Amino acid sequence: MDFNSENKLFDYVRGFTMDFDLKQGQSSGKTTTKRFLSQMKGMFADEEAYRKILEEKGDQLVYEFHELGVPEDAGKLSFGVSICYPGKVGDEYYMTKGHFHCILDTAEIYYCFSGHGYMLLESPEGDWSALELLPGKALYVPQRYAHRSINVDPVEPLRTFFVYGADSGHDYGTIETKGYRKLLVDDGTCTPKIIDNPKWK
Repeated sequence: MDFNSENKLFDYVRGFTMDFDLKQGQSSGKTTTKRFLSQMKGMFADEEAYRKILEEKGDQLVYEFHELGVPEDAGKLSFGVSICYPGKVGDEYYMTKGHFHCILDTAEIYYCFSGHGYMLLESPEGDWSALELLPGKALYVPQRYAHRSINVDPVEPLRTFFVYGADSGHDYGTIETKGYRKLLVDDGTCTPKIIDNPKWK
C-alpha cells in the first residue's frame, strides 16, 4: 500500500513503483518492445547463415526490452529489463543491436539477474572490451562507449535490468552502418572467443 500517492502507473512528477518478474523479466505494467531476426539484417557476419535460419526456422525472437516512455528531460532516468534469447547465427551468438548514446557523455548501469552473457563495449576511437555478465553482477557502461548485450548460454535467456539518463537518446545508426570492430563467437567447443569483425568498415 502506498501513502499520499495518486496511484498513476508512470508518475514522473511524484514517483511510482513498478513490478519486474525476476524469473521472466516481464512486467504487468508495461509490455516489451521486441526485436526479431528479420530486424537484425546486417548485424551478423555470416549473411548466408542468417538467410538460412530465416528460411528454415522462421522469424525468431532475438531480444526484447522495456521502453517506459520516460520524458526525455535532463535529470530523469529511464529503466527497464532487457532479455536476450539463446541462439546463434553461424558461430555468432544472439545479441542486441547495440548503440551509442546520442549524448555521447552518458553512462549506463546494467544488473544481471539471470543467464550468462557479455557486454561488448567500444569507443569511437576503437578501444574495446567484453565484460562477462553473470547473475548478481552489476556492470558500468562508461561514457562514450557503444554497448551490446550478447547471450552465450545455450538454453537460458540473458536478463538484465538497466538504468540510464532519459535525455541521452540512442544512436543505432552508427552500429548499423559500421558494425563493431570485434565479434564474440563460439570457438567450436561452446566457449566464447573474440575475433576481428571481417565486415567492419
